[in-house]
Amino acid sequence: MEIKVLAPAKINLTLDVTGKRPDGYHNILSIMQSVDLYDTITVTDNDSGQITVSCNYEGVPCDEKNICYKAAERFFIATRNEGQGVHINIDKVIPTQAGLAGGSTDGAAVLMGLNKMFDAFLKPDELHEIAEKIGADVPFCLVGGTKYATGIGTKLQKMPNFLASHIVICKPDNISVSTAEAYKKVDALNPHPPYTDEMIKSLFSRDMFRITSTLFNDFELALKLEEVNDIKRIMYKRKALGASMSGSGSAVFAVYNSERKAKKCVDALKEKYDKVFLCHPTKEGCKIV
Repeated sequence: MEIKVLAPAKINLTLDVTGKRPDGYHNILSIMQSVDLYDTITVTDNDSGQITVSCNYEGVPCDEKNICYKAAERFFIATRNEGQGVHINIDKVIPTQAGLAGGSTDGAAVLMGLNKMFDAFLKPDELHEIAEKIGADVPFCLVGGTKYATGIGTKLQKMPNFLASHIVICKPDNISVSTAEAYKKVDALNPHPPYTDEMIKSLFSRDMFRITSTLFNDFELALKLEEVNDIKRIMYKRKALGASMSGSGSAVFAVYNSERKAKKCVDALKEKYDKVFLCHPTKEGCKIV
């Protein structure tokens, strides 16, 4: 049996890091948004008794280090189905180490695919419980949409839909950010009032100017990546309503309500960067196709 799942990327409209926890993780406040930039995960069962992984993207591990492997392992433990053979193929489009949840969304897709394949009938809260053991962004990637994320990012609350019609995403070439190093720099920042509180008010107001004026990311503030600033300058020159870095970086997104302006931005960015995408907000996370 074969199951295909589309795994969407995630951007952070806001990302406030509010402090380090005793367990070593960090508490955050964030508005997360799924977009229609997809990896495709294909799950195939077999009689090997092993979990195997393949991927078309150079540098992605295809062993037990891969988040898809970990997701399958966790799923089989939770459903008491250890020893089941399954192959997971990752057709990757979402850039890695970009702050777009490219690994997390693949792991979420595996959970969704296995739940369907093995007729486990796990409820959303049961899938959520498995997902948060795999990675902080995995629960969000299961459900997608516009969500208020708290704790380490696994506590989710539905927000009004993000109204932008077009989102341009650009990842600078040859720049990947270590999340651990990024958090160290964020820890050194001076405390500030959370922008996420303002973004919540802005989403409820449905005022696009107010929303795009409230985009914020603590990692962008802490890392001060020159390439990020260069990309944002191009985006604003092409009439972006707002722009920000996503996650711990280094991908940058810009918000547009004009397809023509968004496409001009894409064209301008492609003169210098390879990984440029024109996307749209989605109201859902991973989906079986």
